[in-house]
Amino acid sequence: MGKRDNRVAYMNPIAMARWRGPTQSAGPTIQDYLNRPRPTWEEVKKQLENKKKGSKALAEFEEKMNESWKKELEKSREKLLSGSESSTKKREKKKKKKKKSCQLSSSSPSADSSSSSSDSENEEKKPGKKRKKKKNRSHKSSECSTSAPESESKESVKKKKKSKVEIRKEKCIRSLSKKRKKTYPEDKPSSPESSSESDHEEEVQAKKKRKCEEKEKAMEKVKKKKKQHKKHSKKKKKKSGSSHKSG
Repeated sequence: MGKRDNRVAYMNPIAMARWRGPTQSAGPTIQDYLNRPRPTWEEVKKQLENKKKGSKALAEFEEKMNESWKKELEKSREKLLSGSESSTKKREKKKKKKKKSCQLSSSSPSADSSSSSSDSENEEKKPGKKRKKKKNRSHKSSECSTSAPESESKESVKKKKKSKVEIRKEKCIRSLSKKRKKTYPEDKPSSPESSSESDHEEEVQAKKKRKCEEKEKAMEKVKKKKKQHKKHSKKKKKKSGSSHKSG
């Protein structure tokens, strides 16, 4: 059995294309694109003029919109100004009312004074003794009323002065005590509380000293015992060595 022949004949592609002939294209060709209808120079000028007219129309529209916006802004400003004016008018009315009330309140004591003056005129018609008595009483009451606030004011001033002096003294005492503590920390105040505290501290320190002395004594005893034990062990070793040599 022989091998299968897989060889294929060579086909020239250019020769095949010529043999097939011209292909029918579906779309427009290059020649169609080059031969397309083109506008003349006059037509181009007309198109440019039309574009410029369109831009003018847009500018006119924008101007109209701006005018409408300006009108709306003016209306809103007028409203705000009217509101502010109304608020100012209300404030002025309130001020006027306050002034009237103050004037009425000031006029009431004047009316009282006028009534008192009429009473005094009626009293003047009475005999002169009663009038003198009333004058004396009023003079005394006025003196008492004036002397009382004066005495109160003097007392308050004195109290304030005393309080200031006491505060200064306390500050000076505190500063001196702080300086003494810094310079002489061993010195302590001589009050009974401070003396009791100092006694307590001295007792605590004495106890601590005693404990330290007892510990030192115990340590010394232990050291002495260790030394004695070492000497005794050395003597034993010497004795054992001499006994071995004699043997």
